[in-house]
Amino acid sequence: MKDALFVGIGGFIGAVLRYAVSGWVQHWTGSVRFPYGTLAVNVLGSLVIGLLLELVEGRGVFGPEARAFSVIGLVGAFTTFSTFGSETLNLLRSGESIAAGVNLALQVVLGLAAVWSGRALVQCVWR
Repeated sequence: MKDALFVGIGGFIGAVLRYAVSGWVQHWTGSVRFPYGTLAVNVLGSLVIGLLLELVEGRGVFGPEARAFSVIGLVGAFTTFSTFGSETLNLLRSGESIAAGVNLALQVVLGLAAVWSGRALVQCVWR
């Protein structure tokens, strides 16, 4: 039950951060057609989850409660992969197949690269 509370608190904070960061990026780009806000939170969230997982799994820095709060709750609510799927499908439905393909490629490639970068950064710094 205690872990669920940590996940819930982290999830609340992560969801609010997702709303703020995604909205800010979308507003900053001025785009109404391409989901830059979702792209930004997915890449940033992927980087952060890579950092945290390396600290948790590779270095044993966090205990189970901190992992539940940060990885599952905070970052899990911050990243918006389900929104990415919905927005990509909407692009396809509206006949914007090139934008859908670009969105798909950027989200997947940059997200995976960010997770790898986060883990590699911890490995380089934490020797």
